[in-house]
Amino acid sequence: MTLLTLVLSLTLPALSAEVPSVDLSSLDRSAKPCADFFQFSCGGWMKANPIPADQSRWGRFSVLAEDNRKVLKGILEEAAAAPKDDVDRRIGGLYAGCMDEAAAEKLAAAPVQPLFDAVVAWDGGRTLAPLLARLHRAGASAGFGYGSDIDAKASTSVIAGVDQSGLSLPDRDYYLKDDAKSVETREAFRAHAAKVFGLLGSPAASGEADAVLRVETALAKASMDRTLRRDPDNVYHKMGREGLKALAPAFDWDAYLAAAGGPAWAEVNVASPGFLEGFSALLASAPTADLRSYLRWHAAGAFVPRLSKAFVDADFEFYGKRLTGAKELKPRWKRCVELTDRLLGEDLGRRYVAKAYPPEVKARMDALVAGVEAALGKGIGDLGWMGPATKKLAQEKLAAIENKVGYPKLWRDYSSVKVDRADLHASVASALGFELDRQLAKIGQPVDRGEWYMTPPTVNAYYDPNMNTINFPAGILQPPFFDGRRDAAANYGGIGGVIGHELTHGFDDQGRRFDAKGNLTDWWTQEDAAAFETRASCIADQYAAYESIPGVTLNGRLTLGENTADSGGLRTALAAYRALPAAERPKLDGFTGEQRVFLGFAQIWCMNRTDQAARLLALTDPHSPPRARVNGPMVNMPEFAEAFACKAGDAMVAPKPCRVW
Repeated sequence: MTLLTLVLSLTLPALSAEVPSVDLSSLDRSAKPCADFFQFSCGGWMKANPIPADQSRWGRFSVLAEDNRKVLKGILEEAAAAPKDDVDRRIGGLYAGCMDEAAAEKLAAAPVQPLFDAVVAWDGGRTLAPLLARLHRAGASAGFGYGSDIDAKASTSVIAGVDQSGLSLPDRDYYLKDDAKSVETREAFRAHAAKVFGLLGSPAASGEADAVLRVETALAKASMDRTLRRDPDNVYHKMGREGLKALAPAFDWDAYLAAAGGPAWAEVNVASPGFLEGFSALLASAPTADLRSYLRWHAAGAFVPRLSKAFVDADFEFYGKRLTGAKELKPRWKRCVELTDRLLGEDLGRRYVAKAYPPEVKARMDALVAGVEAALGKGIGDLGWMGPATKKLAQEKLAAIENKVGYPKLWRDYSSVKVDRADLHASVASALGFELDRQLAKIGQPVDRGEWYMTPPTVNAYYDPNMNTINFPAGILQPPFFDGRRDAAANYGGIGGVIGHELTHGFDDQGRRFDAKGNLTDWWTQEDAAAFETRASCIADQYAAYESIPGVTLNGRLTLGENTADSGGLRTALAAYRALPAAERPKLDGFTGEQRVFLGFAQIWCMNRTDQAARLLALTDPHSPPRARVNGPMVNMPEFAEAFACKAGDAMVAPKPCRVW
């Protein structure tokens, strides 16, 4: 969510004669760094970059993602027009089929009809199991989720996994809270569902919408709160098939597993046992007509984004306009690029990295990662609150972290996916079936440590606690996060802060629960664990006092991991920069090197958001809003106060600073 006025073309951007260290045009010189550093760093950018009509938030992540999308559009148009090989035929064919709006209008709701017929034929009994398996294969999120999981306590192996699912609103609390905004959103959802049922030709559209809301409210009541789900122990309940059956006796698990496919298994992780108990109770008590409406709703939901304009517009009116505040539907080409990236991401990704990812970036990134890792290692060694035994194991874990940069070493083989540009729905069904089968085939197998969970063009990064890896897709390794031609300070503040963030996730309130091999185990002394919790609670309380928009405060516990990672990441990136020779830390553009590190970090978070998006994210997102992501870590850092000559009493100087790492 930063801005540097760089637009990616279908080839690499031309090298400019001079690349600035930070974006001076983004600054708001009327703001004081010691009063509101986010406003000082980003106020100019925010004024010059209003939210586009088809977006609900617009920041420097968004700008880079949009630029990457344009690169992908060019790749897909070329592949569709003149395919050179099977990869081009798959990605080009899927994109071309998606872009065929006339075909979608002609088909209207016909693609959903076979699933609807199956729902109508359901007799209301235990034959629900094969029907639900069919819905899941079509991409519907009805009932529960079934797939494969890395065993959190045996991290070299993969087991089956069952988890809560089946809700249409963004979170369980949307169904359960009684405040005026929640009630209004539920009524808007009910009206939306009625409209879609009407488009589907239902003679009782309003009644069916009421039924969907009743069923989903029951599932919401059984669902685990997302803050509780942040505790790894709360979502780890390994059991055999008989244990699964005992949790939900009203559902025919043998029939479901046979219809779903995949290998037989002896153990499954049930992330939310209470949800399955509630799911079973619902099946035993809800009227069959209600359940049929619920299944029809989710069957339609799997297809709506690819149906005719009437369905797509209705979907956008609720999920786009009302929930996020976007004013216009994204152009079709953007939606089709996103569909192709989601279904054939590594086919598309291999074309992307050939076009927009120079090989030398990895070498430069490896050096940056090494510097930030060394700084974190020194930081752990210097901690006054952690004892020697825990420090030793923390250092072993840090040393064991594997760095994945750019893209997978082995590309995924999509050769079994059948793409027919004249039949988008058949192509999507083949791709969805391929992915479900791929996930299920992992059950009982060793973990594939080469697997990535983000596609190469993605503007993001992640830490995997089970694999103990940090992962940086090629899509984020570009300005304003990283530019090998510019001053080191901006790179340490930008991508260095991201590297430090992901490394710190290995030691936040979730990551610290996993050892060097990725196993969920307690490797902390009792005293050190208590000291960690005291410091983490300080951060949770700090952010709980921040507002996303007036009247909507953050959930300090939900956002604790990301806030800890932001704080630790920035502090570690700054320490890594300080370790450079003095000659590599000059004063530029009127700012010292350390000041530019803070500016480089802040400017990746420049962003405007609609109030609707801000409200939604405050309720559901473990990340804090941009202003808090910038100011929150810095108010706790004496290094920041020193760099900008801030004094006690200034807003950017916490009276009682919080620090974990």
